Amino acid sequence: MDTDSKTKKMKNLTKSEKLKHCSGCYNNDYNCGLGGAKECWCLDSMELIKRKKVHVDQVPPWIQRPQLYPNCYKQPRYVFIDCHDEDRQY
Repeated sequence: MDTDSKTKKMKNLTKSEKLKHCSGCYNNDYNCGLGGAKECWCLDSMELIKRKKVHVDQVPPWIQRPQLYPNCYKQPRYVFIDCHDEDRQY
């Protein structure tokens, strides 16, 4: 599968496919049920992108491989760095 078709497939995810990637996200826990909300307000615009999950106490170089995370994914004590080149060390 080439890169363009992967990107197209990721942008056309159904709502249930998107929800699978929201597990553990601070926004998902915070937004669901807040003020009667039924789902996170980021869900409709969510896209999967390659990012490195880096703990705030981890010193560079960050050598872990990027994984697919939602562009809105937040987790306490972690930062998510957008990566276009898997082998680049930040």
